[in-house]
Amino acid sequence: MITRPIRNILESGKEGEKLSIPGWVRTVRDSKNVVFISLNDGSSITGLQLVVEKDSFSDLEALGKISVGSAIIAEGTLKKSQGQGQSIELLVSSIKIEGLSPEDYPLQKKRHTLEYLREIAHLRARTNTLGAVERVRSRMSYAVHSFFQDRGFMYVHTPIITASDCEGAGEMFQVTTLDMDKLPLTKQGKVDYEKDFFQKKAYLTVSGQLEGETYATAMGNIYTFGPTFRAENSNTKRHLAEFWMIEPEMAFADINDNMRVAEDFLKYIFKDILEHQEEDMDFFDNFVEKGVKKSLMHVVETPFVHMTYTDAIKELEKNNDKFDYPVKWGVDIQTEHERYLTEVVASSPVIVTDYPKEIKSFYMKQNDDGKTVRGMDVLVPRLGEIIGGSEREADYDKLLARIKELGLKEENYSWYLDLRKYGSCTHSGFGLGFERAILYATGMQNIRDVIPYPRYVHNASF
Repeated sequence: MITRPIRNILESGKEGEKLSIPGWVRTVRDSKNVVFISLNDGSSITGLQLVVEKDSFSDLEALGKISVGSAIIAEGTLKKSQGQGQSIELLVSSIKIEGLSPEDYPLQKKRHTLEYLREIAHLRARTNTLGAVERVRSRMSYAVHSFFQDRGFMYVHTPIITASDCEGAGEMFQVTTLDMDKLPLTKQGKVDYEKDFFQKKAYLTVSGQLEGETYATAMGNIYTFGPTFRAENSNTKRHLAEFWMIEPEMAFADINDNMRVAEDFLKYIFKDILEHQEEDMDFFDNFVEKGVKKSLMHVVETPFVHMTYTDAIKELEKNNDKFDYPVKWGVDIQTEHERYLTEVVASSPVIVTDYPKEIKSFYMKQNDDGKTVRGMDVLVPRLGEIIGGSEREADYDKLLARIKELGLKEENYSWYLDLRKYGSCTHSGFGLGFERAILYATGMQNIRDVIPYPRYVHNASF
């Protein structure tokens, strides 16, 4: 017997093929002479209809035990379907029960709230919504690698454990092997980190950027794609404590090169899922966010508008009465402002550049005006910021002065400063929060529903 994914069978299955198909039962409908079973293996939203004719089926007792959630392997022959909703079905000759599911199976045939599904995250991938999210997530991961690999970028694995705070914000999870109930102390009464595993404070990384820069300045263009962590006490629909980041770094590339790659990248990954996950995207368009496919295609087909932070503030100040948070030069732009710029002012994605240095990270290239840096944020309609990046400061003295100005410890960044001492060059990069991109692509409303096991403040279940 041949086994292949149900998605493939629905797309190209031929009448008369004999198949062995494993999966989980979504529904069972028992009539007088026939039992209809909807079988799903996770490869598509649509399941395969199994037709069991009681007169010719040898084990009716076992058939009667099969319920929603059961794992089975059905063998039989494909035939054209006589009913509505499917073009092909499997006329079953035998069924092997791998595992029955009792009546208390939490996913019966009814609508479940996403809040409830988070409570049973170990089972929620069996639903249409979360299954579709994961398939889009998987395909988008593939598209990320395809985009960079096809353009000659090197994939670099940057460390999860670090002693450097990339953002300089201090919102990091500390990593230690010290016994919290019996902390070793110095003579001054402080924690003695000489007794810790790394003999210094260590953290889960908030970004692979700094380490990525070391490889970009040796190998040209590189990218990272891995988990990052932020101990931000934020209980919103847009924040996670553990999430995945895509961070390219490009040597001999300025802010203009950076913006061009960022735009091309977004267009590529969104076009890819529209083409390769059509059934799932139709589902999101019909049942999650009306018009999500159109909005993605708008990003794919529309040139991004460029404006400086100063020009953006001038535009926003004209409409300060419309905002919950009025703006002025020097403040950070909020989501409501980002959406206004993209949805009202430009009617397209927008890249905002040249931010005040006080609201941006220490590593961004300083402009000649002494007030702004060559940072960039890519904004899209419906969401706001989706990418943040910059040209990196390549001048040793300016970078060191900025580190000292912000009160960061110079010794923690000595290796990073070395990049500016030994063969410094213009280089740029950006970061894309992967979950935020999936949130935007699917139209889902809560970032906790686009990662298999969400980690957020007060929650690390499963």
